[in-house]
Parts: sequence; structure tokens; C-alpha cells
Amino acid sequence: MKLLRLLLFPVVPIYYIITWLRNRLYDMGWKASTAFPFPVICVGNLSTGGTGKTPMIEYLVRLLKDDYKLATLSRGYGRATKGFRLAGAQDTAATMGDEPFQFYNKFKPELAVAVDGDRVRGINQLVLKVAPEVILLDDAFQHRRVKAGFNILLTTYHDLYVNDFVLPTGNLREPVSGAKRAQIIVVTKCPETLSEQERTGVVNLLKPQKQQQVFFSFITYAEHVYSENASLPLKTLRPFTLVTGIANPKPLLAFLKQAGLSFRHHAFKDHHVFSEQDVAGILEDSTCIVATEKDYMRLMQFEQLKDKLFYLPITVGFYEQTAFNNAIARFVSGD
Repeated sequence: MKLLRLLLFPVVPIYYIITWLRNRLYDMGWKASTAFPFPVICVGNLSTGGTGKTPMIEYLVRLLKDDYKLATLSRGYGRATKGFRLAGAQDTAATMGDEPFQFYNKFKPELAVAVDGDRVRGINQLVLKVAPEVILLDDAFQHRRVKAGFNILLTTYHDLYVNDFVLPTGNLREPVSGAKRAQIIVVTKCPETLSEQERTGVVNLLKPQKQQQVFFSFITYAEHVYSENASLPLKTLRPFTLVTGIANPKPLLAFLKQAGLSFRHHAFKDHHVFSEQDVAGILEDSTCIVATEKDYMRLMQFEQLKDKLFYLPITVGFYEQTAFNNAIARFVSGD
């Protein structure tokens, strides 16, 4: 794959020009963007994935749900349905997509969760059916037909967008210049012991605009794994089977190895649709199976995994948590 990407390097300037020109047309108003008269917060990235959008959306939900009528809107990647869909009791990861179903499963009934590939239509439908006070757009930074009032751009500490190329050789969906649309840049998956000097060095690399704020976040893993009906201390699981179908499992693997845990890893591509054959392979010699929460949403449908399948929750922490929370609060309140 790496060799193929290198061979495709001559295509990079073409992709760059096309995506740059598209952005310019929106910036100049030649392509229309729709703004809305209530707070719309977009969480996205420049890269193709693995920056931590899902835990960031969940952080914002926890931050805002007690004070505002809240909704999330995602594309619903990999779902078997089409058009607008508002999550309800009949839905699964197959009908909503794994990440939206995770939001619904975790925050119902406080949070309205919807999917629609057309975000403008999706927002209008949410207004009609739910009348939310704040909408969180998941992975919509390149969806320029919506003019979000506030953009949060994520980039990982070990893979900053300034060190990458656009597709197909690199992983960027658009040129680095697109970062200027963000009000906030969050450097995700940082070490928990990142010094102020190291953070300053990253900021200097990113070269944010004067009006942009840069924050640093890290992932905290839970001390227990959970199923629908039980929980177990993570440190007691020896050995176990780990299942990942996410863009970047490296931080999770590093955490588990550092904790001295013994496990066998089944790695699948991001948003993998698990089959009966996959499950049979996972079950070989497995008395306990631990998945990411996103993968758990897709695996919980398999009856043969009942009583063996658990997920490991993660949460986001910030070095400058109060300042980040205040920035969100100011936008939502209109101050």
C-alpha cells in the first residue's frame, strides 16, 4: 500500500488543485453555504480519520446536555439505510452507523441523534422534528454546504496535519490551508505528561491564525470493561481477545501493553462490517473479548458473543479544560 501511494504521487497536485479550488469557490460565495440562526458546532479534521472525533463529540454532549436541548447529526457511514433518519428504539448500528448508534445508546433520551448525508437537509429535519437549541455536526468539516457557526478541527499529536500530504499519497482530504476555517484547533491523543515547552513547539508548527485557539487533549481509558449487564476490572483480564475496527488502534495497544496485559489482537479496517466468519475467528480460544466501544456497537448483534463481549470506554481530557469549556460556552450563549 505504501508503494502504491508513492507511485500515485503525481496525482497529488491534481487532487490539491481540485480541493483548493472548491474551497475558494465557497470562500468567495460562488458556491452557496447555508447558515442557521442557532448554534451549530462542527467537529472534524483534515485527515481521513483516527483523530478522535467520536470522543470529542461525547465530551461536548456531556458539557452541554444539562443546559441545552441538544442534537447530533452525522453522515451515518456504513449504514444500510438512506436519507434522513432519527434514532429510535428500533435502530441498530446497521441502520444508523456505529458512531451515531453509540451516541444514541449512551445518551438517550437526553440527546437527539440523527443521520443524513445531506447535512443541510438533516439540520432542517431536526428543526422540524426535534427543535434542538444546539446541533453538533460529526465529521462535517469538508461539508461546506453548511456554514457552521463554530468549527473544531482535530489533529493527532503524533501525526499533525502540517506534516502530511493530500490524498492519494498522504491522508489529507484537503490542503493544509483549510485549517484557517476553524475557530479552535485541538491536538488530540497527546501524552498526559506533555510539557508547556512541548506544547509551544507544536503551536509553532501549526502556525494558527491570530483568531484561532489551540488546545491539547489526551485520552483516558476506563479501569473497567462493560457489557450490557456486567462490568469487570480491566486489570483482571488475563489473557483476553482484543478486537479493533478503528482507523488508528496504536494508542489503545500501547496503553494495554504498558498496563502489562496479555491479549490477542484481531485488527480490522475502520468501520468494518463483521461477518459470521469474522466472529467465528474471534471466538477461537476466547473466554473474554474486549472491543472498542464503536466496535461493540456492531458486534453486540451476534448472539454467540453474549456473556463474552465487553467494551473499554474512553474519555477526553484537556490540559486547558476550563479555557476550552469557556470558549464553547461563549459561542453557544452568544456572548
